[in-house]
Amino acid sequence: MAHADPLPAEATQTGTDPGRRVSELCSLLETYLEPEQVQTVYRAYQFGASAHDGQRRLSGEPYITHPVAVAKVLGEMRLDYQSIVAAILHDVIEDTPTAKEHIAEDFGEEVAELVDGVSKLTQIQFESKAEAQAANFRKMMMAMSRDIRVIIIKLADRLHNMRTVWVMPPHKRRRIARETLDIYAPIANRLGINNVRIELEDLCFAAIHPMRCRVIKAQVRKARRNQKAVVGKVRDALQGRLAEVGIEATLESREKHLYSIYQKMRGEVGDRKGFNAVLDVYGFRVIVDSVDSCYRVLGALHGLYKPVPGCFKDYIAIPKSNGYQSLHTTLWGPQGIQIEVQIRTTEMHRVAEMGVAAHWMYKAGEAAQNTAQSRAREWVKDLLEMQKNAGNPLEFIENVKIDLFPDEVYVFTPSGDIMEMPRGATLVDFAYAVHSDIGDTCLAAKVDKRLVPLRTQLETGQTIDIITAPGARPNPAWLDFVVTAKARSAIRHSLKNLRHEEAISLGRRLLEQALESVSLELDQIPPEQMERGLAAQGFETLEGLLENIGLGRRMPWLAARHLAGLSDDVVESDDGDRQRLTIRGTEGAVVTFARCCNPIPGDPIIGFASSGRGMVVHLQDCKNLHEYRKHPEKWLDVQWEPEIDRDFSVPVRVDVVNERGVLAGVAATISESEGNILNVSVDEREGMIATINFSIAVKGRRHLARIMRRLRVLNSVLRITRVKG
Repeated sequence: MAHADPLPAEATQTGTDPGRRVSELCSLLETYLEPEQVQTVYRAYQFGASAHDGQRRLSGEPYITHPVAVAKVLGEMRLDYQSIVAAILHDVIEDTPTAKEHIAEDFGEEVAELVDGVSKLTQIQFESKAEAQAANFRKMMMAMSRDIRVIIIKLADRLHNMRTVWVMPPHKRRRIARETLDIYAPIANRLGINNVRIELEDLCFAAIHPMRCRVIKAQVRKARRNQKAVVGKVRDALQGRLAEVGIEATLESREKHLYSIYQKMRGEVGDRKGFNAVLDVYGFRVIVDSVDSCYRVLGALHGLYKPVPGCFKDYIAIPKSNGYQSLHTTLWGPQGIQIEVQIRTTEMHRVAEMGVAAHWMYKAGEAAQNTAQSRAREWVKDLLEMQKNAGNPLEFIENVKIDLFPDEVYVFTPSGDIMEMPRGATLVDFAYAVHSDIGDTCLAAKVDKRLVPLRTQLETGQTIDIITAPGARPNPAWLDFVVTAKARSAIRHSLKNLRHEEAISLGRRLLEQALESVSLELDQIPPEQMERGLAAQGFETLEGLLENIGLGRRMPWLAARHLAGLSDDVVESDDGDRQRLTIRGTEGAVVTFARCCNPIPGDPIIGFASSGRGMVVHLQDCKNLHEYRKHPEKWLDVQWEPEIDRDFSVPVRVDVVNERGVLAGVAATISESEGNILNVSVDEREGMIATINFSIAVKGRRHLARIMRRLRVLNSVLRITRVKG
């Protein structure tokens, strides 16, 4: 747990009366719960006080004061009584001998599951702090998927721990605050529990940067005194305008919290603001009774003060990902000051402050009445999909953290549906947001009916049309520019599966070729012999052996001898008639073409088994092959398929007369010869002569020869050579 371990009773002699605290809690709960439910909460307090008897916090208080304080935080959110009971008992399983079954017997299975869910978040030990944090975070997300109240209890627990963190040594205080700022505050924000998020951020800021916090706090206090007259004048003007148009509304001045001010002052490089620039923006909130009144207020205020162009946002029509709804506008006030105004209904205000905890209704059929709750459940559903695809806890937390800091853009599908995406998201992110299958088979995309590159970033208001093809597969290069966790984890998962399938396919072909040298066919090996041969090599299944052969971790001729029941020390004969493995160019990631020599169809080639990478294909006269001659057992005889329908990249160097239009002429000749220029660079040499380096996509050696012949007849071309390393 983040809180201090309980101390023995004799370690401290002072403390706060827990009886008074539970009385305050019950008084709060009586304002919205049934009397028998409040009685159950009090009974839970007695149960917890007995279980924690003799335990104290580092502050010297009886330990039970902590669970009661956590329950009070939830009571202020008006959560159901099961959550309050679970909050009071949330440490009894972990810190006392009490069993889950005992809680279920006294308070019901639902409460026991909530307590168990919170307890399990901090029980497993890990080798590193990063792994522990990642694994605990993963468990938190999974517990939330079963019952979202688990995370609300955990947030309340962390909030009270941060309120009392000052008894900790400074290094522990900073560590807990940093974890809270990295994980718990963003989760509170993602779930829309704004009041908890703001308090957590300010407490963390004070713990991590106490001096900066004190300085900003003092400056804010001073600025508020100086601004009092201006705020009053603006408030009177706004209220007067609303009264003129007959709109009943509650008007509140809205103050920025300390951490928000600090973040704005830090900003991005080149966008940092001074203290006065941050504080010179005045914030107000207008709360009305209906959505219609929100838009009427907007019109009235725009009639009073001129709006700042580009600063209006309609989160009512298009809510944020956490369910937040409001109209935002910025106005030019008197003397050139800026006034930020949020306009919302009473219900929107409650959801804005409480998020998923607003008007708590746990039953699935009722949850849809709370937008924040339904959106949170959609998010949790996506988390479950990411959890299945993530290879380890660190990868999972990396993915989810991306989703915890959204700055949304809104785009449209061809049918007119609105899709919310984080700022910086690309067309590939959009494709995966629609559906994983759409992302996996994404081939191209249109933005507002124009074809654009898949790495194009989305902008609000665009209409996106994704073009798919049944044979298309995810491109590893997509990982360089996607920003959403769902896209990143789905691409990695698909590539992992694709690589697995490709490795097995190549491994089967290599093994079948090797078995021919011992006059065997894979399908003819008896099951008993197959089992012995696999066991001798440390494999349980043929699929495992094939994958390792395909990835270059196991030599095919050695595997073939084991399966044939022959000894390892018999060296494979090379009679020159053995059939070569045919390279089709469609083997995928397990067959790569060496960049040192760039082989293309028609070239004499040789394969080299590279552990973990599969097969690397080189030219037979590649300069680097002498490095591999120390490992002749890893060489593989390969040849090209007669007909290969794909392009291969080949570098070509062209020396030309340095004159106007020469590059255009050379490029046009390559294009007319059906070659595609992938890359081009120009080096000047000796004034009159320039060297152009091309990377050209060709079908094979004959195609390249045809292009080179056509280039040689150009008057401006002095020499052309293929670069082989």
